[in-house]
Amino acid sequence: MAGWPAGVVPLAAARQRLASAAPEFVELLRHGSLVVELYAPRGTDRQQPHSRDELYVVASGHGEFVLEGERRPFGPGDLIFVPAHAQHRFERFSDDFSAWVAFYGPEGGEGP
Repeated sequence: MAGWPAGVVPLAAARQRLASAAPEFVELLRHGSLVVELYAPRGTDRQQPHSRDELYVVASGHGEFVLEGERRPFGPGDLIFVPAHAQHRFERFSDDFSAWVAFYGPEGGEGP
C-alpha cells in the first residue's frame, strides 16, 4: 500500500496515475495475493482471460459486459465477478468508463 495513507486510494489520484502511465491500467495496491488496479480501456477491450479470480467495481461509465458469451449491461457502482480463465470483455462502453479491478487468490482460482 505504499504511497496511500491509511490504505485509502482516492479515485482522482488513481486516474492521475493512469493518465501519466499511458497504458489501459495501472497497479495501485499489492498485499499478499491481492492486486488492485484501475482499468480504463479506450475504444476496444483487448484483455484475455486471467489465471486468477477477479472482481471489477465500475467507477464510472456504462456499457455491456460479456462473460462466457452472456451479455449484461453495467453502470457506475456495479460489481462484476469473473472466475479464473473465463472469457470476458467490456463492450459498447462509454468514453468515461473506468473500473477498479482486484485480482486475488491462487493461480487457477478458488474454485466453485
